Amino acid sequence: MAQDILINWAPQETRVAVVEQGAVQEVHLERTLERGLVGNIYLGKVSRVLPGMQSAFIDIGLDRAAFLHVADLMPNIAAKHAAPRERAAAEPKTVENGQEGEAAAGAARVLAPNPVLPIERQIFEGQALMVQVLKDPIGTKGARLTAQISIAGRLLVFLPQDNHIGVSQKIPTAQREALRQRVLRLVTPPDGQPSGGFILRTNAEDASDEELVEDVAYLRKTWLRIKESATRLPAPSLLHEDLNLMQRVLRDLVSADTQSIRIDSREQFGQMQTFAREFMPDTLGKLQLYAGERPIFDLFNIDEDIARALGRRVDLKSGGYLVIDQTEALTTVDVNTGGFVGARNFDDTVFRTNLEASQAIARQLRLRNLGGIVIVDFIDMTREEHRDAVLTEFRKQLARDRVKTMIGGFSQLGLVEMTRKRTRESLAHMLSEPCAACGGKGSVKTPRSVCYDILREILREARAFNPREFRVVASPQVVELFLDEESQHLAGLSDFIGKPISLQSEGRMTQEQYDIVLL
Repeated sequence: MAQDILINWAPQETRVAVVEQGAVQEVHLERTLERGLVGNIYLGKVSRVLPGMQSAFIDIGLDRAAFLHVADLMPNIAAKHAAPRERAAAEPKTVENGQEGEAAAGAARVLAPNPVLPIERQIFEGQALMVQVLKDPIGTKGARLTAQISIAGRLLVFLPQDNHIGVSQKIPTAQREALRQRVLRLVTPPDGQPSGGFILRTNAEDASDEELVEDVAYLRKTWLRIKESATRLPAPSLLHEDLNLMQRVLRDLVSADTQSIRIDSREQFGQMQTFAREFMPDTLGKLQLYAGERPIFDLFNIDEDIARALGRRVDLKSGGYLVIDQTEALTTVDVNTGGFVGARNFDDTVFRTNLEASQAIARQLRLRNLGGIVIVDFIDMTREEHRDAVLTEFRKQLARDRVKTMIGGFSQLGLVEMTRKRTRESLAHMLSEPCAACGGKGSVKTPRSVCYDILREILREARAFNPREFRVVASPQVVELFLDEESQHLAGLSDFIGKPISLQSEGRMTQEQYDIVLL
């Protein structure tokens, strides 16, 4: 299905929308201040070796030195410095076929040899060392590093220091060996000596040979550029920065169905042309500079779709609606007929609503980037052929998703269970945070409930302390209720404990917040 990709660039944020038939299917965001270092490759300088911790601090040009543990050194580094017997023990041990890398750093870490040579016999202070960031700096802790370099492509992960060919565990076992042999055939040169290892990612399961060859060429070209930079730049220096969102658009989002990639920044348009010309020439002709008067996202009401994607309710054209609730464990989708009464009988009404819902649910999963377990509660259908037709349509719509999905049939309770691979934070998690008033519950206690909480708390405090007066500081709604309908209960408690109780309204407090001050 024909698609257009729109890129809205600003110094603080890049936003990408994938549009099909005038409807937004995916939204991707990247904020400048929130871009991490994970995946970046540096030529670092060993600033300190700590034998007692079997670790080292590496200067990579950040405010704080980064941390490297002996287990994250390449085994061949140990082998170069080892005696013959030790060298045999330090031979590289490759990862299992099932291990997959979904990010550039730590994608397929080579297992450390056992026994491991002490770190002080492998590296020394002042040494230049190529390293990759595994974890971003957090608080007072520096970044976590590895010397086991891996570079992620769209379909493959490249292991330039290894010759291992692996396949993701998430690909069915029966297909793994055939896929491994296929990749081995594509990456082995005529002399029969593979140059670097590869891990086949989950989304490469159905890729063509041409797509795999293109990804191999991109990854090897990237590695050659990194090696060349390491020979001419001083330590510490940044050798390779993980792709930004616009570059990942060309690597991950563009397909044969993509008609155009429009961007509203002349400077970024030029940079994307340069990147495409060097690494992905097939995408160059699809790049277009947008110079319209209206903001590019206004063309397809994308901002409105983003705002709706943060809500629970999604209205269907027929009058039905979905209710989507995202929890930590899973996402639930409830289908309701709403005001749809257009069909001749109730069975047809339910069937048509469910058919429309199956299309809308698949789109919402992509738009909101909902991953993990998803439970769909379609409206109950009495006829078997209706259930089969809805399930067929749902599977057809999910097949359009670039993210891997798995779906079962209707359960005994009439629910459809499915999973969608988690690739990044959901749109809601990226754009919003739990409400300060309700703490993410979606509701708050009523003012009357809070009043009764306060009365119980005053009684507890009166039994433990003997102040001159109790002062209640609460939201205006709670104070107003105490002055009106609950005044009799407040006065009765004051008489019972023998202490005056005063009220203070605080507009900055939420409805559930209150303080009891002992005077």
